[in-house]
Amino acid sequence: MKILKEFSEGMDRKRVAAGCVVVALAVAAGAFGAHALQTLLDERYRHTYETAVTYHFYHAFALILSGILYGAGNTKAYLWAGRFFIAGLLLFCGSLYLLCLLTAAGYHQFRWLGMITPLGGLSFIFGWLQMARAIFPREIDLIQKG
Repeated sequence: MKILKEFSEGMDRKRVAAGCVVVALAVAAGAFGAHALQTLLDERYRHTYETAVTYHFYHAFALILSGILYGAGNTKAYLWAGRFFIAGLLLFCGSLYLLCLLTAAGYHQFRWLGMITPLGGLSFIFGWLQMARAIFPREIDLIQKG
């Protein structure tokens, strides 16, 4: 138990807990899509919804990882990584979920929501780059200085 206590002292417990809630929401979203939306969406939108669920899972775990590694040093980069992951979850997954749910409800005029999705993708990319910066700060600084 001492190892567990030492391990957890440096982590951002709120972020890890939030990440666990986000994973639970991903499970719920996946189950909802598999059962409730299966007959309401055509194959293209089912695939879109599945993409949202997949990225939701990956980046929920990324959020947890940023919280676990938070105390390992370079906390600012881990903090920003988590913020970017949250933004990506809202923009990427959120826009796809909303697009599919509105389509399932018969509202087809909201296809423009798909234009928000790439902003979420960029947020995910920036989050992963911040994680790399946090883990390898010297190497990243050397690359930037050229």
